[in-house]
Amino acid sequence: MNITDRSKEANRITIIGSIENLFLTIFKLFAGVIGNSSAMLADGIHSLSDFSTDFIVILSFIFSKKPEDKDHNYGHGKIETLSTAIISIILIYVGLMLMKTGSLKVYSILNGTNLSPPKSIAVWAAFLSIVIKEIMYRQTLYVAKKIDSSILKANAWHHRSDAFSSFGTFIGIGIAFLFGHKWIIFDPIASIIVSLFVIKVGLSILYTTVNELIEGALDEEETKKIENIISSCNEIINYHDLKTRRIGNSIAIEFHILVNRNYSFVKVHDITESIENNLKKAFSNQHLYISIHMEPSEK
Repeated sequence: MNITDRSKEANRITIIGSIENLFLTIFKLFAGVIGNSSAMLADGIHSLSDFSTDFIVILSFIFSKKPEDKDHNYGHGKIETLSTAIISIILIYVGLMLMKTGSLKVYSILNGTNLSPPKSIAVWAAFLSIVIKEIMYRQTLYVAKKIDSSILKANAWHHRSDAFSSFGTFIGIGIAFLFGHKWIIFDPIASIIVSLFVIKVGLSILYTTVNELIEGALDEEETKKIENIISSCNEIINYHDLKTRRIGNSIAIEFHILVNRNYSFVKVHDITESIENNLKKAFSNQHLYISIHMEPSEK
């Protein structure tokens, strides 16, 4: 898949998601106010953060698809990585704010503040959000895997974190709604539990993107895949100094191969070209920057 088609796929699913997020944000905030639920209000704010990150995703694909130029010899793929990091930081921030709001509400209740239990509209809003958000997660993750996009995967998990958020909200609001004042503390407790999950997801995504920004190597599975392709070439004696890194959706691969010193230049060129083609077939969804250094055998 070329960069233009990849960008179109990503923007299409993101625009669909942003429309759904806008609807959910408005509905949740409305249900939180009318339904007297702090957990639903917190969930609505979480959905608002989803809506905001959709724009980051779209902008990321607009700029990251720009081709190489004299100042950016490896293209602009790191824009996608940087944008993924921004989304993860937003997730962590939202999680901390949810935790703060829920904790203050629990403190107020424990100190005797009399709060009204939530209404049924808040329960139904939470249930609807679970269904819609899980569908959005699956749709976005499908496209993310199809085009191998880290930022779309992050956005998919943002959707799922909202689904889990809504599930926790549904349980907390449901208990408070069914059993009244004595159980009203479960409403803010639900938002605190949700906040922990949101923070965990954000930290996990941030770790991955920071590793990419500091030139971390590909994971063990992908590295093994590359090693198997190189080793399968019977015309090389050995290889060494394999180095890999990600540049957004692109991958840079560098290694040395040891070949028979009696091979002609044309023969060696054909060998390296064969290895390159096999690597490109194996990583067909990504653009590869391949550098192969040839070394002659001693005998």
